[in-house]
Amino acid sequence: MKVFEGPPATWDSGAEATAVAVGVFDGVHRGHKAVFDALTESSDGAPRVAMTFSTHPDAIVSGVPAPPALTTLERRLELFDEAGLDMAAFIDFDHTVMQMSPDAFVEEYLVEGLSAKVVAVGDGFRFGHGATGTVDTLRLLGQRHGFRIIATPIVRIHGTEVRSQAIRAAIATGGVELAARMLGRAFEIEGKVVAGDGRGRTIGVPTANVEMPHGFVRPAGGVYAVRCTVDGVVHDGVSNVGTRPTFDGEGETIEVHLLDTELDLYGKVVRVAFIDRIRNEQRFASVDALTAQIQDDIAKTRLILEQIGAR
Repeated sequence: MKVFEGPPATWDSGAEATAVAVGVFDGVHRGHKAVFDALTESSDGAPRVAMTFSTHPDAIVSGVPAPPALTTLERRLELFDEAGLDMAAFIDFDHTVMQMSPDAFVEEYLVEGLSAKVVAVGDGFRFGHGATGTVDTLRLLGQRHGFRIIATPIVRIHGTEVRSQAIRAAIATGGVELAARMLGRAFEIEGKVVAGDGRGRTIGVPTANVEMPHGFVRPAGGVYAVRCTVDGVVHDGVSNVGTRPTFDGEGETIEVHLLDTELDLYGKVVRVAFIDRIRNEQRFASVDALTAQIQDDIAKTRLILEQIGAR
């Protein structure tokens, strides 16, 4: 996939015109995919571009930390590619961009940067200084600059609007199944396996301690059925997210035990897909009681992953 960064004057799509989807696209969820599908239907063969942000606009506009991310920029690119897009243009949203009028933003990024002939956004899209630009503003500017607008209705699942904020809330409360329905795939965390205390191995359940990435959504504490991708191979597993209250009860971790395989994961980057939440994290009276519960968790995990089928 061709990726553009830096000043839009340096972007070169190699085409006379492009079809552009504009948005933050954190998570690349079902609502975003509806925008991409609408763009594809109207692109008339023009290269399809996702124009997005390398810095979340909220962090600059509000002056507070950005909302916890659902995906890394690298994963966002992979998902753009899977959605059939041809290119991605990343805007480094800073105070200069924040101060741009809707007219200036459209002219610099969509017209001069990408030679857009079709622009797709979601209903409620806002842009420009003070979020004064609306879909209607964009439509008027499109008439001036020779591109047309597609505004895609908000996708709903069981009456719930599919938005990144709703997905974050579901994950933070352990609702990874609901999050998966909105995302169109399981929620994932990608991190490096770091040294742990080795307690899992002493009770016959060796675990990998996955580094919690900073600035990303964290699932509610508990035990989950998961699937882990290691070196391109998917493995079934069970994961504990939390503070291990039976032991020290300090320091949040993601521990993963792979089923039916033993791999040396230390130092490797693994992708953990959260399939279902089995139970809350809890403190046990003894290590034997914990071990018995872990075996029950493993049995439940096997059943859950068998029911959803092939990896």
